[in-house]
Amino acid sequence: MANLGFFQMLRKNKELIPLVGFVGFAAVGALSASLYFLRTKSDVIVNKSGNPEPWENVNPNQSQKFISINQEWKSIEELEKVKKIMK
Repeated sequence: MANLGFFQMLRKNKELIPLVGFVGFAAVGALSASLYFLRTKSDVIVNKSGNPEPWENVNPNQSQKFISINQEWKSIEELEKVKKIMK
């Protein structure tokens, strides 16, 4: 029933329709960005007990930034040596 009052208000005040559209678009964008970062980025930890050292899974050859322009990622020699010793 409350939604019916909202849509009636939009019918009466048609100038609010773009505002509701922009606010809805911003909310969907913020939600989708947060879900993207939660699922794909290695610096976001959800389950601390399942993986106590998540930084071990970070690939040094892959960019962790949202946007990187004209940047090459090279492996770090010291890190590769440590990984070989630890295996």
